[in-house]
Amino acid sequence: MSLIKISLLSLFTLCLISAQAARFDIVNQCSYTVWPAATPSGGGRQLNSGQTWSIDIPAGTSSGRIWGRTGCNFDGSGRGSCQTGDCGGALSCSLSGQPPLTLAEFTLNGGNNQDYFDLSVIDGFNIPMQFAPTSNGCNKVRTCREKSCPDAYQYPSDDTKTVSCPGGTNYRIVFCP
Repeated sequence: MSLIKISLLSLFTLCLISAQAARFDIVNQCSYTVWPAATPSGGGRQLNSGQTWSIDIPAGTSSGRIWGRTGCNFDGSGRGSCQTGDCGGALSCSLSGQPPLTLAEFTLNGGNNQDYFDLSVIDGFNIPMQFAPTSNGCNKVRTCREKSCPDAYQYPSDDTKTVSCPGGTNYRIVFCP
């Protein structure tokens, strides 16, 4: 009987954890290929015009970043380079990208069970980007179409650009909105 209770408790815990994970749909609306990258969990791939890459990011992720890379060439083993946003010559990034790069930054289920997110051009601007929630009734959208966009952090002590949504919200990042 205790094995059944343990199994049910494990299943319940797993459901709670997965319910708090966030789905990120990364969409390329540019007329050119973009190679999005994500850290800290590592990730990256080629995204042709019109394609979407969906990733689940665990609750509790802090200092997360997603950015687009341009002008990339990779071999069959995932080694190569990008003109902008390169992350140590890897297709699947485990390091942050090299400037210039437009950054989507986030912390999931941070203080007060809130997600916090922003756009940043502190490290330069390379691709227009939009960061928007898609669930939980949250409608706080950040859009950056050029280097001087008012929705993005311009310098390190600029602390008015971060917005929040309830923990467990899903998001959509669009290149060339």
